[in-house]
Amino acid sequence: MSDDLRFACTGCGKCCTGHHVPLTLAEARQWAQAGGQVVVLVEGFVADGPGMPADQREHVLRRSYPVRCGEGELRVSVTFAAFNPGRCRNLDENDLCTIYETRPLVCRIYPAEINPHLPLRPENKDCPAEAWVQGPQLIHGGQLQDAGLRALIEASRQADREDIAAKVAICQALGITTSALKGNGFTAWLPEMSAFAVVLQTVPADSGAEWQVHVPDTVTAATLQDHHLQTTSEPPVYFAYIGF
Repeated sequence: MSDDLRFACTGCGKCCTGHHVPLTLAEARQWAQAGGQVVVLVEGFVADGPGMPADQREHVLRRSYPVRCGEGELRVSVTFAAFNPGRCRNLDENDLCTIYETRPLVCRIYPAEINPHLPLRPENKDCPAEAWVQGPQLIHGGQLQDAGLRALIEASRQADREDIAAKVAICQALGITTSALKGNGFTAWLPEMSAFAVVLQTVPADSGAEWQVHVPDTVTAATLQDHHLQTTSEPPVYFAYIGF
């Protein structure tokens, strides 16, 4: 990543196409109420074992929640995201956002990264080359320059921390209790939206449901079983496994 970057949005709409946009709990409610589809992405790790990136320990622990898994404990991170396999449903014919004033936090933050351990790399973004050679300085000396943008990023991180217990309880109420191992992939679920919307409104208590970890290879499964976790390698029926 360059220590100095300029950025100005060109309005190309590419960042609004083919991306599942992470949502806060409140944003997920709004998305569901507006008739949108939400995808649920789940990954898990052992606090002092498999899937725990040592250099990100504080960050991943704060946005995860402990669940029962076999005779052990799995910490799961849950992302509710706007399901956009194609163009975002809120783009108009000119690729302009029709909910611009109320768009999700992640949309407001783009192209900056929310994860403090991920450097901003223009080559990993959809923006055309000219977006990075005009406009105000986005990064100088390796630091974000916009105080408002920094505040939005912190608000997103804080929502991750505050929402995780409720997201796990919502998952359990919907029967979403299979995770992937962090670093290996995600389990991806497309809940029936009427049921999802109802549970979003009530936010049940933690049911204490037992979870399992979907792992496609026997070596990883054996490692998790050594930590007393319940694993499965059965072909997914109700979810997709997105491996890395």
